[in-house]
This record gives sequence, C-alpha cells and structure tokens, in this order.
Amino acid sequence: SGGGLLAYGESVAPEEIITEKKKVVVLGTGWAATSFLKNLNNPKYEVQVVSPRNYFAFTPLLPSVTCGTVEARSIVEPIRNIFKKKKVDVQFSEAECFKIDAENKKIYCRSSLNNNLNGKEEFVVDYDYLIIGVGANVNTFNTPGVMENCHFLKEVEDAQKIRRTVIDCFERANLPDVSEDEKKRILHFAIVGGGPTGVEFAASLHDFVNEDLVRLYPGIKDLVKITLLEAADHILGMFDKRITAFAEDKFRRDGIDVKTGSMVVKVSEKEISTKELKSGGEIKTIPYGMAVWSTGIGTRPFIKDFMTQIGQLSIISCEQASRRALATDEWLRVEGCNNVYALGDCATINQRKVMDDITAIFKKADKDNSGTLTVKEFQEAMKDISERYPQVELYLKNKQMRNIADLLKDVKGDDKKESIELNIEELTTALSKVDSQMKFLPATAQVASQQGTYLATCFDRMEECEKSPEGPLRFRGEGRHRFKPFRYKHLGQFAPLGGEKTAAQLPGDWVSIGHSSQWLWYSVYARVLHWQRGGAR
Repeated sequence: SGGGLLAYGESVAPEEIITEKKKVVVLGTGWAATSFLKNLNNPKYEVQVVSPRNYFAFTPLLPSVTCGTVEARSIVEPIRNIFKKKKVDVQFSEAECFKIDAENKKIYCRSSLNNNLNGKEEFVVDYDYLIIGVGANVNTFNTPGVMENCHFLKEVEDAQKIRRTVIDCFERANLPDVSEDEKKRILHFAIVGGGPTGVEFAASLHDFVNEDLVRLYPGIKDLVKITLLEAADHILGMFDKRITAFAEDKFRRDGIDVKTGSMVVKVSEKEISTKELKSGGEIKTIPYGMAVWSTGIGTRPFIKDFMTQIGQLSIISCEQASRRALATDEWLRVEGCNNVYALGDCATINQRKVMDDITAIFKKADKDNSGTLTVKEFQEAMKDISERYPQVELYLKNKQMRNIADLLKDVKGDDKKESIELNIEELTTALSKVDSQMKFLPATAQVASQQGTYLATCFDRMEECEKSPEGPLRFRGEGRHRFKPFRYKHLGQFAPLGGEKTAAQLPGDWVSIGHSSQWLWYSVYARVLHWQRGGAR
C-alpha cells in the first residue's frame, strides 16, 4: 500500500516526511505585494495571493493613460506572469478580503467573480504568515458630494473612465442649441489636489486638449478651462521650493488656473464650493463639467475593522484605532499581532524613539558598569544604535558631525575626545534632539517597492537568521534582533509638467527642470517597467 512505501528509509528522506511548508498569504497585487512576490525565492513557503485585481499596474503612468499618451495595456502585467517561473509555489485567487481573524490566523474572502470553484461566493483561507499590501482608498475628508460627483485616479479603470468623460464633455459642448455659458461649464475641468498626481494630470490634460482635441473641435477650443485647486499655499508642497515656483509659473503661462488656499467644502453635480483661506474663509462656487479628486489617502473598511480588533486583542496596539493606517514596527510587523506584516500605503512604521530607550541604551553600552560611558564604549555600541534608531545618523549628518564623538564633544566642551565620559543625564542631553529627525515615510510606489523587496529577503533568510541573528542589539532584552530593520533609501522624485518638461529632485539637493529631466523620467520608468516584467519572461 502507499503507507507501506514510507517504511523504507531509502524511499523518502526523513525531513521530507516531517517538513511542512509554511503558508504565506499575500493580500494585494500593488507595488508592495508584487515586489514581495517577485523577490521571494525560498521554496519552503506555500504562497496564496488574494486580490480583486489579477494584474500589477504601473500607477505612476496613470495620468498619461487618461490622455492617451500611454495605452493602458502597456502599464499592466498579469500577476501570474510575475511568478509563473519561480521555484516558490504560488497560487492566485481573484477575490477581496473583507475580514482578518488574527487570533485564529484566518482571512475571510469574497470572490470578485460570481462564485468560486466550489460554487460559493465567500471562502476562508488559513495562514501561518499574513502579508497585507492592499494599498489605500481615496480620502474624501467626508466632503459632501465627492464620491457621487468626482472622478478618482487610483486604478487603470479610473484613468480610462476619465479619458471617456473628457471626450464626452467635448461632444456635449459641440452639440447644437447649447448656450455658450453651458459650453463653458461643460468644458471646465477642475482638479482637486496639487500633489504629484493632480499636477501631472493637469499637465497631461492641457497637452491633450491643446495638441489633439482643439484640432478635432476647433469651434469650441477657446472655451476650454483647466483649474487646479489646492488648499495649501503652494502646489507640490513635498518638492523643493524652486520646483514649486517653476511649476506654478509654467501652469499660469499655459493658461492653467492655479488656485492655492482654496479648500473644497462641497461638490454638487455641476458646481464645486470652495472656502478661500486667503480671504477670511469666503465661500465661492465654481461651475464645472468634470472634476478629478486627487488629494489624500484613506483606510480601507476591512483594515479599519482589523485595527479595531487589534486594539481589543493587545494593549500594545490600542492606539491603532486613531490611525489612518496599520502601525508596524521597523521590521514591518503589525504591532499587536504575531506573524502579520503590513507594507505600502496601508501601513505606517511606528519608529522607536531614542528617548524612550535612553536608560536601556546607557546600561547596555556601559559594559564595565562604571556609571559613565567612555567614547570607546559608546563607539562600540554606535553601529547597533544607528541601525536601531536611524534618526541618530540623520541628526549627525544634518549637524555635519563626523561621528558620535563630535556629538559627545558638543555636550562636554573642548575636552580631548578620548577623555570624554558621560553619565546618564549628559547622554540624555546629547541625544535629546535626535528624535526630531523622525519622519513618516511618504505613500509612494518607491517606498512600497523597497518594503516588498526587504520583506522578501527577510522571509528568504528567516530560518538562517533564527539561528544566527544579524540585526542590531536588543537594548531592552537579551541578544540581537533577527534582521536589520527596514531602511528606506530615497532615490528622488519626478513631477512631469507638460510640454516635454519635467522637474526632478534627486538626493543631494540636486534639482533639474526641463527636457533633460523628461528623458531622465522616461528612462527611470522604462527601467522599472523592465524590472517588473523581466523576471516573468
């Protein structure tokens, strides 16, 4: 019988009989999840991917899809192509997770189709590890009328719908017996949000209208208007001021009406109401034909439920309920859960403060228990401190200090570095300002992609690092952390401004604006598209 075959030692190695693959469930097919799948190489895992979208979309090019500069099919890749040649066992289910049961390690899913293979619309998946990479919803800030009357730009379908609506607006305005005032309203395109997405869409729409549509609809070309609404004082607030100023000036020269200090408070079928923050909160109404909302990101409903659940299960994570995203530690583990990880737009890293651990740091560094730290003692612990608390390194860099000795000298005066000794109070003073360098990571594809790659590397080396931890010293507790914490490396950011001009801001305070930056933008995105598809061919 089949069972008898197992009696022979030569037939099956003992470890093959007892070894069972760990089940990894991945939620999502966006930047974070896809990067994790592409870089996971350990065949000891069984992977189940659950997502209502069976493809990866290169979202930075969505504004280009809205105006036909790029075809939708060129920025998507079937998710099965990405993992079909991998040694890891990966299965995909086109479904949406609507509930996570962290206590029992189960997720509850609803088929995106009519039913699944068993004829049921809902099913349950067990997991050993759960990777949450579902991205975020649009944040309407509870503004009345936004969901009912605005377009969004999060998915490929959104971009295609916007393109159809733009054409429809021109066709409606071109009909006979439509008054000139009505034509102006129909051909008024309002974009809410002066971030990278809103700015790029405004630029793409301007080029589309002036290079293509005016030739097809010459009789109404002078009635077209594009307005960009931003509540802050400037658009592209996360960019260098030189880029912000150039973008605003270029848009005004192009005829794009940039309204800063305009906060949208209501959207009806034909009008947008704004509160003018620069003029004492005056309410104004703007007639429009199409509105695109591209400001802020919100939390998906089942993630909100999960955050509430975590608050009930663990004291550690009771602050989750007040957040817009899942709080994780520096290893991307969801706080308050075992074996649950979150990355990308649905998560935020809750960085540890140096001041919270200053006593533990001092005790760990003071190896001779003398009650003071020498420069040598501190330098020996410095590598672990910098790995565990990245804000220390940032602080030294911003203060133009070469090393920790310069920081200690700053506290102790002109004593010789070798003779400096600090007690706990002096160490606290020396490090009291380093936590000011802590920043939340931006919700970008760049961050999500790096997090996915990092987590895949951790999973590949999980067993190895359990035996030989390679992370920083545990200042609270014994031994070392298994892995080095996630460290984001900012590679720069781009803002296409239309007319073959792009603004680029790269590390080292390097700013470039013009045609050369446009080609740099093209080359970077072409390289990333090749990266996403290269392993699947």
